[in-house]
Amino acid sequence: MIDDFPFYLSLIVAIVLLIMLANKIRVAYPVLLVIAGLLISFIPGIPLIKINPELIFIIFLPPLLYEAAWAISWKELWKWRRIIGSFAFVVVFFTAITVALVANHFIPGFSLALGFLLGGIVSPPDAVSASAILKFVKVPKRMASILEGESLLNDASSLIIFRFAMIAVATGQFVWHDAALSFSWMLIGGIGIGALVGWIFMKGQQFLPTDANMDTILTIVAPYVMYIAAEEVHSSGVLAVVSGALLLSNNRHQFLNTSSRLRGINVWESVAFVLNGLVFILIGLDLPEITSGLEGVSISAAIGYGLLITAVLVVVRLISAYAAVIITLIARNYITVADTRSPGFKIPAILGWTGMRGVVSLAAALSIPTHLCEGGPLFPQRNLVLFITFIVILTTLVVQGLTLPYLIKKIKMPSYNDYLPEDEAEEKIKHGMAKFTLDHMNANHKSILAKSRFLQQIHEKWKGKMNDDYEIQLTPEVREAYLDVLNQQRMWLIDQNHTHSEVDEDIIRKHLMNIDLEEERIRLIN
Repeated sequence: MIDDFPFYLSLIVAIVLLIMLANKIRVAYPVLLVIAGLLISFIPGIPLIKINPELIFIIFLPPLLYEAAWAISWKELWKWRRIIGSFAFVVVFFTAITVALVANHFIPGFSLALGFLLGGIVSPPDAVSASAILKFVKVPKRMASILEGESLLNDASSLIIFRFAMIAVATGQFVWHDAALSFSWMLIGGIGIGALVGWIFMKGQQFLPTDANMDTILTIVAPYVMYIAAEEVHSSGVLAVVSGALLLSNNRHQFLNTSSRLRGINVWESVAFVLNGLVFILIGLDLPEITSGLEGVSISAAIGYGLLITAVLVVVRLISAYAAVIITLIARNYITVADTRSPGFKIPAILGWTGMRGVVSLAAALSIPTHLCEGGPLFPQRNLVLFITFIVILTTLVVQGLTLPYLIKKIKMPSYNDYLPEDEAEEKIKHGMAKFTLDHMNANHKSILAKSRFLQQIHEKWKGKMNDDYEIQLTPEVREAYLDVLNQQRMWLIDQNHTHSEVDEDIIRKHLMNIDLEEERIRLIN
C-alpha cells in the first residue's frame, strides 16, 4: 500500500487536470474520468486496482448522498413528488423485471432470479453524471429538479431489489409475503432511522457548545452514522441518509451558526469533488480485474450481452418517460397534479435519455460474493454480471453522456414559466426585504438608530438613497442591533420561500448566503 501511495497521489492530480479539461471542452467530467481510467489501466506496470465494494458502499455512498440531499430544494422535491416517486421506485422495478426477462431469454445460464439480480444492479441512473452534463446546457428547472429528486431515491429501490434477488439466487426460493414485509421495513425503517439520527445530531449541535470546526466534523460523521445504523437493523441505509440529510438541510439555520454554514459549504464542496472524481476514475481502472475473471464466454459475446442490456435500459426508460406523461394527463382529471399542462414529446425524450449508470451499479456488482455460501459452490455467472455491468456503465456514460448536450440543444425546450423571471424575482425580494428591514428597524431599534451613524447609513441604504460604501463604527449595542436586523432578514427570506411558490429557491438561497457573509464580516470586526 505504501509503495503504491505515489500512484494514488498522482490519481488525485490527474482527476483535477481531467476535470479542468472537461470544463474547458464542455464535456461532463464523469465521461472523461471513466475513459481516462480505462486507458490508464492498459499502461504496463500500473498497480492492479481491486475495489472493495464495502469501501464504495460505506466510504463513498453516504457522503455523496448526504451532499446531494443537502443541496436539493425540498420545495421542488415535494412539488414533483409523484413523478419523482414513480421514476425512483416504479420505473426502477419495471426496469429490473424487464432486464430479468431479457437476460433469462437471451443469455445462456441466466435464471430469472439471476436476471432480476442483474436488473437490480443496472437499474438506477447515476445522479452525478446527469448533474455534470446539465451544468453546460440550459434546461427547465422542473427537469433538473426531477432528475435530482429521482437520483436521491432510486439507489434505495435498486439496492432493495438487489438484496432480495441475492436471497433468491442463494436459496432458490422467493417468498412474496416475507419480501413484502421486508420491503416495508426497509422503507419505513430507513426513513425513520435517518430522521431520528438527524434529529439527534440537530439537537446536539443546537444545545452543545460546538464551534465551526466541530460542526463541520459532525456533518461529515452524520451520514455514516445514519447509513450504518439503518443497515445494522436491515433497513435501507440510502433512505436513512436521504431522510436525515433533508431534515438537517431544512433546519440548518436553527442549529448551525453563520461560521459553521459557510465553512461547511466549502468543506463539503471539496469532499464531494474528490470522492466523485475518485469513483469514476476507479470504474475505468477496475477493468483488468473484471476481464481477468471472465471465463466460459468470449469477450465479444460478453460485450454483446452488455450492449443488449444497455439497449433494454435505454428503451425502458424512454417508454417509462412517455408513460409517466400519459398517466399524469389522465390523473389530472381526478387529483391535483403539479402542472396540468401537457409537457409535449420533448421533455420525456430528454428525461428518457438521462439514464447514465455509475457508482452504485458497480458497487452492487462487486459486492456479489464469489461463493453462494462459505465453502459452497461458486456464485453463478458472477464474472459475467460484473462485465455486463461495466459495459452498461461505460456505454451509457460515453454514448448518452456525450450526446445528451447535443440533444438538448437541438430540441427547443418549452418555457414553462414555473417561476418568476430571475430579474423580476430579484426585484420582488429586494423591495420586500427593504420594506421589512425598514419597518423592523423603526419598530425595534428606533432609539439606537437615532444615535448610531452606522445604523443610519444602513437605514438609508435600504431606502435606496445610499450604496454599500458606508463607514463601519460599531459599539456593542449597535453590533447587537445590526445582527438582530440580519437575523430577522434571514427569517423573512425563509418565510418567503415557504409561502411564495413562484420564487425560485435558488434566488432565496443566494440572498441567505449574502446575509451569512455580511454577518460573518460584522462578527470579525473588532
